[in-house]
Amino acid sequence: MSQSQPLVQVENLTKHFPVMRGIVIQRKVGAVRAVDGISFAIDQGETLGLVGESGCGKTTAGRTLLGLYPATDGVVTIDGRDVRTARGREMLAIRREAQMIFQDPFASLNPRWTVNSIVGEPLRVHHLLKTEKERTERVKELMSLVGLSGRLVNRFPHEFSGGQRQRIGVARALASEPKFVVCDEPISALDVSIQAQVVNLLEDLQDRLNLTYLFIAHDLSMVRHICDRVAVMYLGVMAELADRNELYEHPLHPYTKALLSAVPVPDPKKDRARHRIILAGDVPSPINPPSGCRFHPRCPIAEARCSQEVPEWRAAAPGHWVACHKV
Repeated sequence: MSQSQPLVQVENLTKHFPVMRGIVIQRKVGAVRAVDGISFAIDQGETLGLVGESGCGKTTAGRTLLGLYPATDGVVTIDGRDVRTARGREMLAIRREAQMIFQDPFASLNPRWTVNSIVGEPLRVHHLLKTEKERTERVKELMSLVGLSGRLVNRFPHEFSGGQRQRIGVARALASEPKFVVCDEPISALDVSIQAQVVNLLEDLQDRLNLTYLFIAHDLSMVRHICDRVAVMYLGVMAELADRNELYEHPLHPYTKALLSAVPVPDPKKDRARHRIILAGDVPSPINPPSGCRFHPRCPIAEARCSQEVPEWRAAAPGHWVACHKV
């Protein structure tokens, strides 16, 4: 793969979950349009943040991107390999190069396996080391890499705290020596005091191993700290994508402006002076999303055109993409 080509390329990625009715004979009566045609690219060594409200499709996008959910439509390539058409050894090669850190450190680790088995599983699956002794030594190295003692490899997940479990999850993701890692809200289930430690660990590992991240999160302050670019999703579609400073200082989409207005500011005077945007209504159902722009029922500047025409995903400035008729 040439250096000019993005490591991860996503074009019109779509994931719909069928809604079935009936007990004996089931029939399809609709679909949850969780991800409905999103496009972006991630360069080698870059961190792309993916933000939005709960239920907007962030986690589904991350899992579909890796092939954990079969995509309904679209094209996903990781290091030049097409995820949707990959089978057998080619899919195994993608699995080695693309890994995931899951949100819940308590549910993502097998409670019946020791740390040695959990972190060493990718080594066995990808046949990276020949003997069990070599794999155990490698597991101890990975534990040390994430800030845990190698002497703990024979313990079970319930013997660790939440922050330690998430570090074990990071070690497991790194075992296959991936190029790309999807971080699915890796700090949301942790105490605030532990969150900064895990984020600093992820940044340090990225510098040392030249990793590429898709960082899914709710905490917009943390996203600005760790990400190079930020993408905003709303109800399964992309609203805006730009460099982190450009997005935070010059947001264009009304939804992005509303999200950023809710970010706490440590200076009380600045916090009192700024305008808080309160959105009306609730997020519509992804089973029956609004026509036209999906944000128009809650948008403070919507006009008649917004309810009829789907806004074009276009570059409003170099590197700054937005889907809004009013921009």
